[in-house]
Formats: sequence, structure tokens, C-alpha cells
Amino acid sequence: MSISVLDLFRVGIGPSSSHTVGPMRAARAFVGRLEEQGLLEEVAGVRAELFGSLGATGHGHGSVGAVVMGLAGEEPHLVDPVAAAPLVERVREEGRLRLAGRHDIAFRAQDVVLHRRKRLPFHPNGMLFTACDADGQELARREYYSVGGGSVLDEDETGAHVLVPDTTPVAHPFTTGAELLDATRRTGMRISDLVLANELSWRTEEQVRAALLEVWAVMQQCVAHGLGTTGVLPGGLRVRRRAAALHERLLAEADEHDPLRAMEWVTLYALAVNEENAGGGRVVTAPTNGAAGIVPAVLLYQQTFGPGACDDDVVRFLLTAGAVGMIIKAGASISGAEVGCQGEVGSACSMAAAGLAEVLGGTPDQVENAAEIGIEHNLGLTCDPIGGLVQIPCIERNAVGAVKAVTAARMAVRGDGAHHVTLDKAIRTMRATGADMKDKYKETARGGLALNIVEC
Repeated sequence: MSISVLDLFRVGIGPSSSHTVGPMRAARAFVGRLEEQGLLEEVAGVRAELFGSLGATGHGHGSVGAVVMGLAGEEPHLVDPVAAAPLVERVREEGRLRLAGRHDIAFRAQDVVLHRRKRLPFHPNGMLFTACDADGQELARREYYSVGGGSVLDEDETGAHVLVPDTTPVAHPFTTGAELLDATRRTGMRISDLVLANELSWRTEEQVRAALLEVWAVMQQCVAHGLGTTGVLPGGLRVRRRAAALHERLLAEADEHDPLRAMEWVTLYALAVNEENAGGGRVVTAPTNGAAGIVPAVLLYQQTFGPGACDDDVVRFLLTAGAVGMIIKAGASISGAEVGCQGEVGSACSMAAAGLAEVLGGTPDQVENAAEIGIEHNLGLTCDPIGGLVQIPCIERNAVGAVKAVTAARMAVRGDGAHHVTLDKAIRTMRATGADMKDKYKETARGGLALNIVEC
């Protein structure tokens, strides 16, 4: 399967990979297309229309600001989170925007339209960008789709699934858990070694290791910043950051005899990451922003409490977690707007469980079992953010998902790998459940907790 682990773990900013990172990439791609066609200097105005889940929760998820930043030429992995809000506010106040950072146009709030009840046919997260000249004549029009984890398709790519971005041949292709296990039995390789062999189709081993360790460095920086930041998260809910106070309390207690002490830290790490995400900070999609806390929390648990933890463990963990993410993307979806939160927190829990089982010395069958447990016990999970903000229940849901992942991994490595429900069957169930799920439970803030809790 021609997809790299590094396509899953991407550096961006919060609060949402689908609703912030994706729209920013789409807007930047539209501007890039105008530049390629020599049309940029003729543009006098741009209109961006967001449909489906993007339209329903775009304000709470920062989609409007993301579009503005993308049109201004910013990219998710490079934009300064601190400077992002002032840039958007300046455009709002002045009614002007420097397209691609160099061509000045008029741009007002009404130029970003949120269609709360309309959707484009291919995917719930659809966008339509239109550029016009000074006479109001249309110069260019383009549809884009944010399909999960920050990945974006334009209208020419919607005939092929996003999960096959190129046709690069790999050493051990797989799209299902069964194919992955068959490959390990045929080669005698661990899952992480097999995925590394595939990564060599794009990069050298040294480059793969360096890139994954850089991903890990950003994850750690995110945790550290979350542990040291206090205050209230943006949005009408007035949610207080809790990670910093909890961190101080855990340091003060330092009860080495508490059998659940490690789980307290797992919870803390996940809270720190997702508070950073909700605050618009820099995070790594893992595989999405809304579920960004689970993989780093479990990996930091292993690095903190695991004997002899090292960089090799980090690389093996992320390679294995990435393999499970690929399989889930191929068999179902990681988009909350498509299958609910089972596709986000459920997928992240499955990935983290597999990564931990790998570094705990699990066999391929035990690793697959861990991944299956992780997704099975998140089936049916809805995406119902209160107020359209990635705060309640999202932040705590990551903490619970991280603890679930640790439990799944430890349960699996203490078994023999035999189990009745395979990872592939659990993924197929997730896909079917997502198809049956009403749209109001798919990141629209029109059902579940979002409907029953009044935003203050």
C-alpha cells in the first residue's frame, strides 16, 4: 500500500485536523493553483464556501481563520500558532488580505460562507473556492475535500480513494490486518521492521528515523507546553485548562506505592496535548487533531515507566501505530465527520495499543490483538462536540482513550494472540456503524451532548 507512516503523523495546529489543517491546506492549494496559472495578479476577490460538517462547526473548529491563513499563504506545519490569531484579526479589521502573502485584495467576513445544512456529494467536509476579477468575472473555481487527518483532495482526485496517494511500490504491501500478519509470517519480521522496509521506498533508514524522532520531539514539546500553560480555553464554554494544576499535584504527591500512579500520568499527558490542541497550539495529527493526545500519552508512558526505554522504542512504536492507522484508513475512515468519533479516538486508541504492544515485545498476532481491542471498545462512539468546540467531551475522551490503549496492549501481550474478533472485522464493523450513524452524531454539533448541554 503506497502510503507512508509520515502521511499519518503530520505537524499542524489546533483545534482540528479536518476543520483547521485541511481548510488551510485547501486554501493554500487554491492560491498555489492561481499562481501556477498566472492568474494571481488578476484576482480582486475570493469566496470560500464550507459545507457539511465544516459549515456546521466551522466557527468552533477555527475553519474560518484557517481559510484566511491558507489564502495568505500560510501552511499548517510552518505557521506560528502565536501569530495566527493576530493575522486573522487584522484581516477582519482591515477588510484586506494579502493573497499568497503578496497580492492585496478586498476580503471581508462574508467572503467565507458556512453552509450549515448543505453538503457536497463526495464527503461531508467539502469546500468550494471561487476567484473573481475586478469586474466580478469568475477566474477560477475549485472544489476540495478535507477527508481526515489533515489530508485534502481536490475535485480531480475524488475518483480515487485518498488512501492511495501514489503508486510507489513497497517491499511488503498490505491494506488489511490479515495481509500484514501474512507478511510477517512469510518474512519472520516484526511489524515495525516490515513497515520500516516499506518506508525505504521513499527515504533512507536514517531519514525515516530522523523524521519519526522529530515527530516525537514535537509531541513532547506539545505535552510540555500543555503542562506549563494555565488559563481558559477560547470559545463560549469557558473551559479551564487543568493539566498544569494536575501536574503540580502529581509532583507534590509522588506516591511511589500507588499502583495506579502511572495511569494518572497517562491521563495527564493526554489532557495536556488536547488542551494545547483546543487552544490552537502546535500538535501532531495522530491520526487526527481531535484524537492527538492518545498516541503521545501512551508513548510517553512507555518512555517514562518502561525499563530501558530508548529512541529505538520510539521508532518501533510509531512505525507499528502507523501501520494500524493505514489499515483503518483503507478499511473505514479516520474522519469524525464521516464515521463519528470511533474513527478518531477509536483509531488513535487502536494505533497506540498496537505501538505499545510492539515495544512490550508482543508477537505480530498479539500486536494485532491489541489493535483490535482498542478499536472494538470504541465502536459506536459519536462525535458530538458541545458548541462545535474541540473541548467537551474531546479533551477527556482522549485521556480515557489513552488508558484504554494501555489496557488493551497489556491484555494482549499476556495472551497468546488468539482471539475471536479480528482487527479487520472490527474495522468493517466501524465502517458499517458509521454508515448507519445519523449525521447529527458526525461532528455537526446537532446531537448527543452538543444538543443536551446548553453552551454558556
